[in-house]
Amino acid sequence: MKIVCYKDTILKAINSVIKGVASKTTMPILEGVLLQTNDNSLKLTTYDLELGIEYVAECEVQDHGSTVVNATMFSEIIRKLPNTEIKISLNEKGLLEIECEGSLYKLATMNPDEYPELPRIEVENSIKIDQVTLRNMIKKTIFAVSTEESRPIFTGSLFEVKEGTLNVVSVDGFRLAMHSKKLEENVNDFKAVIPGKTLMEVNKILEESFEPVSIGVAKNQALFQMENCKVVTRIIDGEFLDYKNVIPENWETRIRVDKSKIQDSFERISLISSSTIEKEKKYPVKVNVGAGNVVISCTNQTGDAKEELFVETEGKSLEVGFNPKYLLDSLKAIDDTEVFVQFGSSISPCLIKPIEGDSYVYMILPIRLKED
Repeated sequence: MKIVCYKDTILKAINSVIKGVASKTTMPILEGVLLQTNDNSLKLTTYDLELGIEYVAECEVQDHGSTVVNATMFSEIIRKLPNTEIKISLNEKGLLEIECEGSLYKLATMNPDEYPELPRIEVENSIKIDQVTLRNMIKKTIFAVSTEESRPIFTGSLFEVKEGTLNVVSVDGFRLAMHSKKLEENVNDFKAVIPGKTLMEVNKILEESFEPVSIGVAKNQALFQMENCKVVTRIIDGEFLDYKNVIPENWETRIRVDKSKIQDSFERISLISSSTIEKEKKYPVKVNVGAGNVVISCTNQTGDAKEELFVETEGKSLEVGFNPKYLLDSLKAIDDTEVFVQFGSSISPCLIKPIEGDSYVYMILPIRLKED
């Protein structure tokens, strides 16, 4: 094997596949990256038996071959080399040589025949969507994926295709984030829960491009296919939350507010809510909705803070408490200038929705306030 490639090209490929490397394994070969030459390209593959990533990088192939090398070491060496051409070859002793200007590194390799193949997925249902749209949908919902392994189904996002619309939904028990996009093609209805870890890596690979990405699902596997990259992942087993039945249809109180203004207010108030004296305690932020205004406040041993916003209000006056982080995460994911914030009662979920349409909804559960 002997290739010549530019640093930027090979580094982008390594960065795309590195998260498919097993971190804790009894199989040393899974800590490696499989390198295989094709016509004028090098294919890099990593697979931890749950997530597999393939990336094809353009290069000059002078001699064909394949090998496996420790992914972390290979990555760090490439990362620190100068921004110029890099020569990568296997020598007669089976060592991988990396040459760049005056630098020469030799790395031990492993047998490529022992590297496990990525699952071959017999796709049952699939859709195509442009990369920038999918990237946005993941970015605006991934923060609500649970990190609690005790409820595995919520450690992923639901990808649901229903009546020609793709819905991406994340839930962690305290909040829900959902984004929807009408598809341009007629496709069958299907749903699958994709691990959050996979989606974070897919999002790093996706580009601000209108080039398509194909999402295919089989019985227990999903496939994300781009022009020069393929991601294979397991699907999380289990029954996802029936989210449509938990999102309230009606509201008792609603405000129409400038998104940036309410976000800024919550960010300032959260400085008091996240007490520096008692780091283990999080104090709720109190929201009071009156006639034409909303007052956001917090009091604790650090001090107290209050902000008033003049807004359009409908319905009843209301007092409710929230963890400001959950509201802020949702507000930061919204690009709209104005939003509706809807309330039921002091113990009912709060919804953040667009002024027009139904492309997204964020639901946050309140914190019960102590009686003064």
